[in-house]
Amino acid sequence: MNYNIGRMAEQQAIYLDYLAGTPCLPEVVEAMAPHFRERFHNPQSNHALGEEALGVVEIAREQVAALIGAGSVRDVYFTSSATESNNWVIKSVAQMPRRRGTHIVTSQIEHFSVLHPCRTLERQGFDVTYLPVDAYGMIDPGTLKKALRSDTALVTLVHASGEIGTIEPIAELGAVCREAEALFHVDATNTAGTVPIDVAGLNVDLLTISPQAFYGPKGIAALYARRGTRLPPLLEGGTQEEGRRAGTENVPAIVGFGVAAQAAARDMDARRAQATALRDALAAGLHSTEGVRLTGHPSERLPHHVSCVIEHVEGESLLLSLSLGANIFASSGTACSAKALKHSYVLEAMGIGEGAGGSLVFGLGMDNTREEIDTTIQELGQAIAGLRSLSPLA
Repeated sequence: MNYNIGRMAEQQAIYLDYLAGTPCLPEVVEAMAPHFRERFHNPQSNHALGEEALGVVEIAREQVAALIGAGSVRDVYFTSSATESNNWVIKSVAQMPRRRGTHIVTSQIEHFSVLHPCRTLERQGFDVTYLPVDAYGMIDPGTLKKALRSDTALVTLVHASGEIGTIEPIAELGAVCREAEALFHVDATNTAGTVPIDVAGLNVDLLTISPQAFYGPKGIAALYARRGTRLPPLLEGGTQEEGRRAGTENVPAIVGFGVAAQAAARDMDARRAQATALRDALAAGLHSTEGVRLTGHPSERLPHHVSCVIEHVEGESLLLSLSLGANIFASSGTACSAKALKHSYVLEAMGIGEGAGGSLVFGLGMDNTREEIDTTIQELGQAIAGLRSLSPLA
């Protein structure tokens, strides 16, 4: 499968940063295009053209609900981003008049869009428990069970970290929460549309999903909320999304989200097979390179994700060498923190300290080829050798 998207042909670049975002599929762009001009109407308008716009929003809601196995389309709410969805869940806990208490459970490897609102609530008097992870970045259900209390208002955990790629045992973690009657939210930004998700089988109450991870548009996302889950609005001022999320609907992006969700469900097996083959080839090549240590779980991981740390080499220097010398583009962490130039808190939680060296993350896309992977392995080895020759620690 080759859509010939996301390619910088004039530079003959090898782009391996698809975890930061994916290009829109041609069918997504085609579906969105009319809603920027001739079908620009507001879904809340009380006339036929408004009803038509509302109709396409509801079709997209059905497509997104089908992707994650939602029991009802009414359980899917559109937002502007995964960050908004995560903030909505966490900050709504403080607004619940009959919440169980002021205790929240999360993990040490969450995205900043979970960690930062949790810290905000801590300053407001909430008590937050940050679960540890093992050397692979895995959360232990037994540890979660011990952390739960009678006043636990929310458990919020990532399905898979974009930095290490480990897929967490969400069904088991959800079962622990369900037994304790604790509200369970999962940030599935990196998994939805890439690996199969069934919200009922995963025992989740709330789930964040973003199409920019599976060839849909940016600036749109969704939150699944199991029927009966109390969820006060984060944004007020309108009746959109059943009064739970105010603001004029972004109809073009919502339409694109739905088409991308439909395509992901249709092509998921083929995409995963292609990505897994390339991932394993890249991982094997990195593993055979001296001083390179793969990070994350070796098998329970995203099919399009490879990450590693490299001794005696700074990640930023290596990325610069690869991009300038061989037109290879990767990342040194998550897109939201890659420019911070700080050692990764995710790696620290796994017991990998600053002395481990530079960190690299490769996100594979549908256009990548085996030839590109072979070239990357070769160029990476040369770049590492060149930088090590300059290091006094090598």
